[in-house]
Amino acid sequence: MKDIVLTFGALYGGLAVIFGAFGAHALKKRMNEELLKSFETGVKYQMYHALALLLVSVLLPFENGLQNAVAWCFILGTFLFSFSIYGLCLTSMQGNKWRFLGPITPLGGLLLVTGWLLLVFSV
Repeated sequence: MKDIVLTFGALYGGLAVIFGAFGAHALKKRMNEELLKSFETGVKYQMYHALALLLVSVLLPFENGLQNAVAWCFILGTFLFSFSIYGLCLTSMQGNKWRFLGPITPLGGLLLVTGWLLLVFSV
């Protein structure tokens, strides 16, 4: 499990840098301020949770289901939260907003909060 968590932490961290640069350079002129701010929120939360995954991969022994659940909540929550925001922003920018992504964002956020709460109970 440690390898999976470390891999996702590194992957999400690297992608956050790429998406952040993409937003700052390629999208800055094409998105309005509100969309750009939302996009940046997705990037920030992705990076925060990439770092959390890296720390969790080092600090937790993954000896029980609760510790595994922390990691999976962070992995899935980050994907659902940040990537749904990216999708909403990019499709809104093109005038064809994918509204089905709207409910996915809070589900991802709920998983992130759940991961943090489970982390409290696992230590």
